[in-house]
Amino acid sequence: MAALSGSAASLRFFGDDLDHDELTKLLGCPPTKSERKGEEIVGKVTGQKRIARGGGWRLSAERRGPGDFDDQISEILDRLTDDMNIWQNLTSRYRADIFCGLFMKEGNEGVSLSNETLQRLAERGLTIDFDIYDSSGK
Repeated sequence: MAALSGSAASLRFFGDDLDHDELTKLLGCPPTKSERKGEEIVGKVTGQKRIARGGGWRLSAERRGPGDFDDQISEILDRLTDDMNIWQNLTSRYRADIFCGLFMKEGNEGVSLSNETLQRLAERGLTIDFDIYDSSGK
């Protein structure tokens, strides 16, 4: 199996009543991107406007090529609090996950997560959301 061509990773929190300032204070790091419910958002590439259906708070790692989202997840979590009471509070109030974008150039590329990373995600109550992109255009 070939190494994954590229990867992107972000910690995401979603909720209608999401308070960006509270999350930033509790987690100990400002978001890469955030929006409030009802806020107008303009697409960077398309310029299209849309209204945010809910609140969102995201902290992203730099995109990697070749892919290494085990390290990207560690990079994100290392920037944030280790207080599990805070994590339990936030993940019980908001939908929270780690988003992983997997970018393939070939049909059989792969990546793995270490036991340590999986444990850190589980302790924080985070799920993993995978989007897999293949370059075949089919």
